[in-house]
Amino acid sequence: MAGEETRLKGLIGGQAAGKLAKHRGIETVGQLLDFWPRRYRTAEADLGQPRIGDFLVAVARVESAQTRSMKSRRGRMLEATITDGRSRMRVTFFDARGHEHKLVAGREFLFAGSVTEYRGVRQLAHPGYATLEEAAALGELGDADHTGLIPIYRHVPGVHPWTITRCVRLVLGQLDEVTDAIPESVRSRRDLLDRAGALRAVHAPRTHADVAAGRRRLRYEEALVLQCLLGQRRIEASRVATTERRQVEGGLLASFDERLPFELTEGQQRVSREILTEMARPTPMHRLLQGEVGSGKTILALRAMLAAVDAGGQAVLLAPTEVLAAQHESSIRGMLGDLAEGGMLGGAENATRVALLTGSMSAARRREALLEIASGQAGLVIGTHALLEDEVAFADLALVVVDEQHRFGVEQRDALRAKGRTPPHLLVMTATPIPRTVAMTVFGDMETSTLRELPRGRAPITTHLVPAGRPDWVDRTWQRVAEEAAAGRQAYVVCPRIGDEEGDGRHDVEEGLDLVAEEGLVDDEADDGERVEDGSSGERPLAGVLETVAELREHPALAGLTIEVLHGRMPPEEKESVMARYAAGEVDVLVSTTVIEVGVDVPNASAMVIMDADRFGVSQLHQLRGRVGRGGDPGICLLMTATESESALERLSAVAGTTDGFELARLDLTQRREGDVLGSAQHGARTHLQHLSVLRDEELIEAAREDAAVLLEEDEDLTGHPELHDRIADWLDAERAAYLEKG
Repeated sequence: MAGEETRLKGLIGGQAAGKLAKHRGIETVGQLLDFWPRRYRTAEADLGQPRIGDFLVAVARVESAQTRSMKSRRGRMLEATITDGRSRMRVTFFDARGHEHKLVAGREFLFAGSVTEYRGVRQLAHPGYATLEEAAALGELGDADHTGLIPIYRHVPGVHPWTITRCVRLVLGQLDEVTDAIPESVRSRRDLLDRAGALRAVHAPRTHADVAAGRRRLRYEEALVLQCLLGQRRIEASRVATTERRQVEGGLLASFDERLPFELTEGQQRVSREILTEMARPTPMHRLLQGEVGSGKTILALRAMLAAVDAGGQAVLLAPTEVLAAQHESSIRGMLGDLAEGGMLGGAENATRVALLTGSMSAARRREALLEIASGQAGLVIGTHALLEDEVAFADLALVVVDEQHRFGVEQRDALRAKGRTPPHLLVMTATPIPRTVAMTVFGDMETSTLRELPRGRAPITTHLVPAGRPDWVDRTWQRVAEEAAAGRQAYVVCPRIGDEEGDGRHDVEEGLDLVAEEGLVDDEADDGERVEDGSSGERPLAGVLETVAELREHPALAGLTIEVLHGRMPPEEKESVMARYAAGEVDVLVSTTVIEVGVDVPNASAMVIMDADRFGVSQLHQLRGRVGRGGDPGICLLMTATESESALERLSAVAGTTDGFELARLDLTQRREGDVLGSAQHGARTHLQHLSVLRDEELIEAAREDAAVLLEEDEDLTGHPELHDRIADWLDAERAAYLEKG
């Protein structure tokens, strides 16, 4: 008999065990049982329905079969025609040996294979097949009368789906009593199957109702384990002590507010109160500030930073790029005026200093900044990843603000927070919540403040798709840019790569660019067993800044316009010069990489063209177009693409169809999945959640949170529920535990 920790090797065939381990990381009985089917088929599948690339499972009779010699290789091939009584399909084996005496006219089999096409005719090439008696013995058909559901698993290279089914049924038959993480009282209250019943319902169902009941139970188990884990974490966090950072009357914040030339919106006032109230508590704030592009998040972050300085501490703003860090420093100095000139001639009495730290600063400027930071002279510190280095020390770090959190990993944020004498408060900001953030928000592990209203004066942005294969549309795009310039406005042209002359045209992409995978290859993790890799789409060259600027300078529609370039590999002083000239209106068109993605604020910019838009993620497209329409003029964003992929065009159409960042976040989540909420992954390529879906299962998650709260209130350590306690411990291996402490 076997337990869930029993290793597969020795229990099932060695070849199958090796390939399951190599391609799916499945080494134990428990891991195999967690490898649940993605779809189910009945034995009544219609041969006339499948598409090219579908994985077909159907009962069919051999109508005819013949073997013949091949022209270009040795041996004989077998071609057969099979029928289900309604439709026909060709079956081909390029090596007839072992098949020609089995696949004879009149015999009936269960066939399974991927549908391909040869010279316009659909076929099954080298499918698996079994007699109905053999299939029934495996449980493939449920009962001998050919009823029941056939599980279709994710593709495992070199392993036929029936082999996976055989392995699963084998371990189910040898499994000892299964431990159940969900207490019996919860199962009864929520009408859930026990774990053993759920595993059988998922892997060997008779009806779709069995599948639904099994899946619901497995989803609830993950939700409950996670909610208990996060609940324990919240309890532990409530016991962490930090320095209270209370607002001071007559301080920097009050002086700043008196100088504001506008009134905060109601939403900004409410969110600012939430932040300042939480900073005044003796436990560290861990808050997400999410809001539309241009909703005024930065002004609220600055108010929180000034409150931290008033309370005797320092505040740091971590930005993802040097361009953005420099712009933050410039704009903050501009807003503060003499309040940023502490200890300097002309500085206000209660002023502080603003220090900038980036990786490309000169040694002298770097030493000066490090000294101001370490001594506490600089109450406000702004920088990039350079702030994370060991030599950076703070006098008393009170608040960490992370701008555009999806550009930083959990470890990077933690490295900065570790520099405080006591745990600093943390405020992370984003315009479009990334999947992991949405997941954590739904799970209730992060306090969230939301800004939905835009400040008065922000103009609307319209977005359109431009097919790169239509020269007339492309020409009209550049004419549209010229019209904006003729009206005294400016434009951005964004490219996914720099285009160095020595590059190969593909790999010199800008650091931090969130390129979407080529559409021709199926994401193996998302593969549901219904499709196969076609390998038909090779990498196509991406638009580069250097090639594009050369083309635009030669385009008749743009004649006479000043066109400049900006990318991350330019020297800092050159980048600053270009941005200063663009902000001053001296540049009509700025051809750039994604260094302008966040924070860059040029109110006169009204148009943006994004080249190869299909190669950017949803969040990045939304961020990019947020750079236009920031003044009083309407903004326009043109998404140029040569893709013919339906999924890519659907994604781009969704971006064009709405400017609601929260709606786009949900779209991003459905496409990229939640991410490993217990790890460092920012999206779901290797999610720890096997069954649970944030979008689909929100009500179930909320119910699990209620049950977890009751269980933890009665027994914080869950010692009275050893199976649940042990399941949480399984999730908390050393690496994940470290991430939780950092998160």
